[in-house]
Amino acid sequence: MENLKELLEESNKIHLENHGNKVWFGRCIFLSWYCKLGTCKFCFRSTQKSRIHDEKTARRSLSSVLVETLLSKKLNWKIEFLTGGYGIFSVKELIDIMKKVSEVYGEKIWINLGAVEKQDLELFKPYLKGIVASIETVNPELHNKICPDKAIQPYEKMFSYSKDLKKSMTIVIGLGEKKEDFENLAEFIEKNKLERITFYALKPVKGTPYTKGPTTEDYVWWIAKTRIRFPKLQIITGTTYNRVAEIEKYNTKDEIYLLMKAGANAITKFPATKKFNTEAAKKIEAQIKKADRVFTSTLTKIPKVNWDKEIDSLSLDEKLKEQMKIQIKEYLHRMGKE
Repeated sequence: MENLKELLEESNKIHLENHGNKVWFGRCIFLSWYCKLGTCKFCFRSTQKSRIHDEKTARRSLSSVLVETLLSKKLNWKIEFLTGGYGIFSVKELIDIMKKVSEVYGEKIWINLGAVEKQDLELFKPYLKGIVASIETVNPELHNKICPDKAIQPYEKMFSYSKDLKKSMTIVIGLGEKKEDFENLAEFIEKNKLERITFYALKPVKGTPYTKGPTTEDYVWWIAKTRIRFPKLQIITGTTYNRVAEIEKYNTKDEIYLLMKAGANAITKFPATKKFNTEAAKKIEAQIKKADRVFTSTLTKIPKVNWDKEIDSLSLDEKLKEQMKIQIKEYLHRMGKE
């Protein structure tokens, strides 16, 4: 643990010199629960594919996506990316979703929708800030075993024709990687000129081969090493409700605090609307403060907003606006009740 302490002292110093002390919450907005591939061995969608007979029933409504976007804007959550399984929406449908989400949020967005073809990416570009590759693990043998139908090469090809778009990747810690694999990660970041990375701690899903996530020490080690090697890189770190709330079971005491010291710019993955203002949400904010960081988002306080007026100001059709007004009340009731 002494070595980790020294590592965190170095990563924290480097982070503050390059990024300051502000931290935010990144919200991934999911579009669907189905994936046409559905073969990644750790993923929730791999357990659902055989149960979903009509993929259209696994889509979220557009109104709920836009309500979540509006909440993100008003709670100072940054939209980490739009994401969903492979093969759910047509290109035309995705363009419409991106256009509307971008309007509601007030700026261009990131997407994590697989290896997007060059011609499709050109159509998406008016609404995009950046693209994300779900690499999961940079160990080639492990990747082929865990994600047999999601090769790395198409993502690298996507990066090669992304031109002026920002580039990011996601990686999951706890899949069986070894510390020696860090050099593979560093090489991937350098080769593809990434500006951002999202780390996730594996959340074991019933029905998959995995039953245990990584220890806090292992998870934090990867983030600190990345911060030290790449001082300017934006690092987002995932944390689930269980990892925050069930300290003894997951051995995650002070994990958020340590993620800050390791060099995280933001946290993500926490189910913020479902667990808004819970003890776990308060614990996140308290640990961020303990780490001498300023949290620019909120997981505990709903701002005073005339939500109907905000929705009316959007250039959406009236039926969609009415659906949003109904759903925003449902969201706020649940969040306020907690």
